[in-house]
Amino acid sequence: MSKPDLSTSYLGIKLAHPLVASASPLSYTLDGIRRLEDAGVAAVVMYSLFEEQIEQESHALHHYLEYGTHSYAEALDYFPQPDQFNVGPHEYLELLRKAKEATQIPIMGSLNGVSSGGWIEYARMMQEAGADAIELNLYYLPTDPTLTGLEVEEMYLDVVRDVRQSVTIPIAVKVGPYFSNFTHMAARFVQAGASGLVLFNRFYQPDFDLEHLEVTPNLVLSRADELRLPLTWIAILYGRIQADFAITSGVHSHLEVLKGMMAGAKVAMMASELLKNGVERVGAILQDLQTWMQEHEYESIRQMQGSMSQKHVANPDAFERGNYMKVLRSWRPDPTGRLIK
Repeated sequence: MSKPDLSTSYLGIKLAHPLVASASPLSYTLDGIRRLEDAGVAAVVMYSLFEEQIEQESHALHHYLEYGTHSYAEALDYFPQPDQFNVGPHEYLELLRKAKEATQIPIMGSLNGVSSGGWIEYARMMQEAGADAIELNLYYLPTDPTLTGLEVEEMYLDVVRDVRQSVTIPIAVKVGPYFSNFTHMAARFVQAGASGLVLFNRFYQPDFDLEHLEVTPNLVLSRADELRLPLTWIAILYGRIQADFAITSGVHSHLEVLKGMMAGAKVAMMASELLKNGVERVGAILQDLQTWMQEHEYESIRQMQGSMSQKHVANPDAFERGNYMKVLRSWRPDPTGRLIK
């Protein structure tokens, strides 16, 4: 049997295989991006340019740092100082331009924030610097009790609409799952101009330092079992929402890549595994992917995409309430305390 065809497409971009490096410190430098290409990733999503960095450069950050901090004094210390950002907007654009000149793989820019502001201008600049696509990383934690869910949703959609009007390259939207009806919201993102949805943005929570009584940022790398949430939603959305899906949060081996493809994803995005075990893991995962496909007689990635989605499985309610009851009833202890299936 010939080698399986690993090729896929994402946002209209042809890729050699579905393994993409997601936004992470690995793309802080040109050397880091080159290492990712040499390791074999199909594309790189650059580290995010934060809305606060854009505001800082336009001398408007002071208002946002001061707003509300009289009630929450610790906010001043918790928010990073301007010189703690990795690079400023112009340095970011220069890195993007150099990465496009120095590599042969697609390079996607990443914008992180929740309001339009300078996003429109910098989205356009990313396109001019050579970005093949832009990922809008929409991360916002509403804490104002007078702000409604509808208002938050409209904030998100306004960003997508505004950026869509400012660039011609594809846009993907990376969001969290916390909407009353995510299926409806996904459809609205596409209507607003998103060509792809990246599921999901991880909800980072601070930790408490009990010795110093401080609130501290604490990054915890993803685990493979975190894949279940995006896996479920991609399987539900596949065939209902006309967008390309990227699965992220929990991709650590070829098994998670396979599951993502079968759910309906076009690409699997990885960061934690590469940060923990090195970019060399890319080659091993791709080899394992090919071996599994040969052993199970799959000819191509396209052949399996969406094959385990809700639309195509024999028991569609396995993704809905019926499965909730089955899961709760599936647990039985044995004398050792292990789960009996």
